[in-house]
Amino acid sequence: MVRDPLTGEQFLLVVGKRRPPPLGEPPSARARESLTAMAGYVTRAPKGVFLYASHAEMDADRLRWTVEAIVERARHD
Repeated sequence: MVRDPLTGEQFLLVVGKRRPPPLGEPPSARARESLTAMAGYVTRAPKGVFLYASHAEMDADRLRWTVEAIVERARHD
């Protein structure tokens, strides 16, 4: 078993070789660029909890939000 030194969690299996940076070390330039790019991500779905009478109503809203996001992105590209 592998124990996480920060949280104390125990893992039976760890897949991959990526290691977190040492505590107190600032993120690399590449990591900062990635975080900046992710910060601009917009889903177009409004925040909140939605209650629908049927799956069809939910699908209609989700499709509308997806189409709006595609159109908005096409306008800016």
